[in-house]
This record gives sequence, C-alpha cells and structure tokens, in this order.
Amino acid sequence: MSGRVEIEYCTQCGWLPRAAWLAQELLTTFEAELTQLALRPGKGGVFVVRVDDEVVWDRREQGFPEPTAVKRAVRDRVAPDKPLGHSDRSGRADGVSP
Repeated sequence: MSGRVEIEYCTQCGWLPRAAWLAQELLTTFEAELTQLALRPGKGGVFVVRVDDEVVWDRREQGFPEPTAVKRAVRDRVAPDKPLGHSDRSGRADGVSP
C-alpha cells in the first residue's frame, strides 16, 4: 500500500472547510504512514474518503463521518498495528476490537 488518501468534497455545498479539517486530522495522526493526501473538488453532494483508490467512507451511504471513524478506517489500511488511543475505544472500522 502506498498510503495515499483522497478526500473528495462538494464545492457546491461549501464542504471545503470540513474536508480540510479532516485532512489535517489525518495528516496529524498518520504523519509517518501517509505518502500523500489530496483534496479533490467535486459536485453533487459528494464527500468520499479513499485510501489507495478504495472507498473507506461515502457520505451518501454512511452520512458525515466522525473523525475517529475515518481514522480507524484509514489506520486499518495503512497501519493496522498503530494504536489510536482514545479513538480505539469504540472498536475498529471492521468491527474487530484492537
């Protein structure tokens, strides 16, 4: 895995601040594990997080993500053994407790 994250957000909806804030959270948490984090402008209500081209969060199916849920989903793909501290309290994105 390359550790590339992409956050596609709706420009029509004004979701750039939300996408940028989530990007900052992910970069802070996975500073050593990510090789790239891209913000991708989109339209039509899109808010999708991808890791290495795999969708890990789609607002249309799952609603707006809590940052801890996205962190777990990203962690499970780029650094499965990395502890997330308090973010791990509600379990991993795949439903398996760490």
